[in-house]
Amino acid sequence: MKSSLIKLHIAVFLWGFTGVLGRLIDLNEGLLVWYRILITIVTLFVILWRQDALRALPKKTIWQLFGIGGIIALHWVFFYGAIKVANVSITLICLSSSGLITALIEPVIVGSKFSFREVALSLLGIVGIFLIFHFDSKFQKGIIIGMIATFLGVAFSVLNKRMINNVPPKAIMLYELTGGWLLLTLLMPLYLKAFPPVYFFPTTLDWGWLVLLSWVCTVLAMDLSLQALRHMSVFTQNLTLNLEPVYGIILAFIVFKENKNLNASFYVGFGLIAISVAFQMVRVIKYKKH
Repeated sequence: MKSSLIKLHIAVFLWGFTGVLGRLIDLNEGLLVWYRILITIVTLFVILWRQDALRALPKKTIWQLFGIGGIIALHWVFFYGAIKVANVSITLICLSSSGLITALIEPVIVGSKFSFREVALSLLGIVGIFLIFHFDSKFQKGIIIGMIATFLGVAFSVLNKRMINNVPPKAIMLYELTGGWLLLTLLMPLYLKAFPPVYFFPTTLDWGWLVLLSWVCTVLAMDLSLQALRHMSVFTQNLTLNLEPVYGIILAFIVFKENKNLNASFYVGFGLIAISVAFQMVRVIKYKKH
């Protein structure tokens, strides 16, 4: 369990960079995600091929993974869309609701027992995130897009929990992201017509950021998180993800100067998030010992 928690926290820390990288890349959100997934698919295929780990899966499983991959692809599009419309901090704040959403929908989808404690811990984390950053009315559109991204991200995690015990993590990523890339490819003509981009092709600098985003923040981070998910609940994973906004906001403050001064509410909010995560970690470890 301890090694799984360490892997998960490393993955969350790496995901904290994704918002910053998304803003650094000049492509619009749709093309950004399309290129990100393409690079990731090629990378995973080469890794599995060299390891002689490419295996055919039952058609039913493949279609299920394709569908889940479509959800994560749309999650990324909305995530980066919120960043482009608002900023990194606002978008990451929206992710704070993932724990509460998970506590509410996981029992419905997976059939797990509803937990009032999990809802309470989720609300504690949300209060912490809201204390970190004060909303402005001009960010309302970004907040709406960010909340859609959060819901899609939670749905992805919950559905992924049902697949992780039957398929190796890298194979899951390959099939899911292939499905996501195919969905985006089909939707791309309509998307580009509705939202004409300034750039169709990445610049040299964009390629560098995209490779970093794909290799480190996608392949490595997702592999670590999927390994961790084998030994913990979706709620525990998503509650730990409450630290992702904190990491991302700190990086956004440093790189983009989105907030020049960290006031007392920032540290109070961070403390509440850390407490909610720590309580859940203690609960999980104690449960495993019994």
